[in-house]
Amino acid sequence: MTSETEPGRADLVAWAQRLAAEWAPTMARVLLGLVLAWFGYHELVAPRLWTGYVPGVATTSQVGVVLVLVHGWALLVLAVAIIAGVALRLAAAVAALLVLQIVITLTVTGGLTDLTLRDVGVLGLAICLTGGAGQRAVLSG
Repeated sequence: MTSETEPGRADLVAWAQRLAAEWAPTMARVLLGLVLAWFGYHELVAPRLWTGYVPGVATTSQVGVVLVLVHGWALLVLAVAIIAGVALRLAAAVAALLVLQIVITLTVTGGLTDLTLRDVGVLGLAICLTGGAGQRAVLSG
């Protein structure tokens, strides 16, 4: 009985490995896009809540609000491009630069915190996606 079930298990494991190898980059792309969209949306809806993260600008400053709104739109545009797979390498590289800016600002202003380390993980994901290989469900024009 063992000899009959082993090939079935091996086939199932091989199938799962193939599925993961094919779809993991796409899932990473969608998840990064969702994170960027989430923060971009919140920056657009309530920019005054985010002005404290703008370095060198007073939290009550109108300039801070404008910078947060621009940042929010940039995050949303990048999120759409990354999720759709449009100019993926470029969008992921720009996202990596934006997240790097966030990580540096958070580290300088607040030190190494759990918030900063979470963003380091998001940065790593963006950097990995700059390779753009093995993507499925991509819009091509």
